[in-house]
Amino acid sequence: GAFQKKGHSARILSPEEAERLAKDQVLVSEFKQLKLEKEAQKNWDLFYKRNSTNFFKDRHWTTREFQELKACREFADQKLTILEAGCGVGNCLFPLLEEDLNIFAYACDFSPRAVEYVKKNALYSTERCKVFQCDLTKDDLLENIPADSVDVVTLIFVLSAVHPDKMHLVLRNIYKVLKPGKCVLFRDYGLYDHAMLRFKSGSKLGENFYVRQDGTRSYFFTEEFLSHLFKTEGYEQVVNEYVQRETVNRKEDLRVPRVFLQSKFQKP
Repeated sequence: GAFQKKGHSARILSPEEAERLAKDQVLVSEFKQLKLEKEAQKNWDLFYKRNSTNFFKDRHWTTREFQELKACREFADQKLTILEAGCGVGNCLFPLLEEDLNIFAYACDFSPRAVEYVKKNALYSTERCKVFQCDLTKDDLLENIPADSVDVVTLIFVLSAVHPDKMHLVLRNIYKVLKPGKCVLFRDYGLYDHAMLRFKSGSKLGENFYVRQDGTRSYFFTEEFLSHLFKTEGYEQVVNEYVQRETVNRKEDLRVPRVFLQSKFQKP
């Protein structure tokens, strides 16, 4: 079971959680941080090597949560062009292509191995999608996608893996291929999500920024930080709010607080 609420107020920590976070102030050394940045692609590639296509569940909730995928059409059968920035092994891409036959999708990922998994998927068809490897912080999307040609960009659990200093480069890159008046649909980890509270000491890279044991990194967004990030790159805010869920594991009698940020930003 789970309950869900949306809104603009961040999750309130319990006194124990607040104390634990306050104590955890030691940052990973600068040397190790530079190494993690340099090896980011290798670490994600190893992640996909270990987990193959089995780690993430297929995301059949995307069209439910993001009605815009239907709403941005001017007529029912209009063909939409989408970009899935950070497609992983296609857990979001393939359910979407199955559900909606009038979509052409560009999809890219940082990890060459993830891109290969997408291409090997039985549902992959070059008539319906174009997938390519791309570091969104430095590889120009215009090399693969025409300027101002995309109706919707999905940025789902992707930006959190990018160093906070480079996040604006991703948004700037995406801006070039998005049609004026069209949107980026965003969902990612929010401040004080359960995953943030589970990091052991010695994992902290910066404010709200942590490294997992496998070397992949995760940032936890506040509403204000995300809003400022998008607006600085010229986007207009349409929706930007926390989604708070409490997932209940009845078998182990555990209540797990999940916090995401779900947002929609428009190119004027």
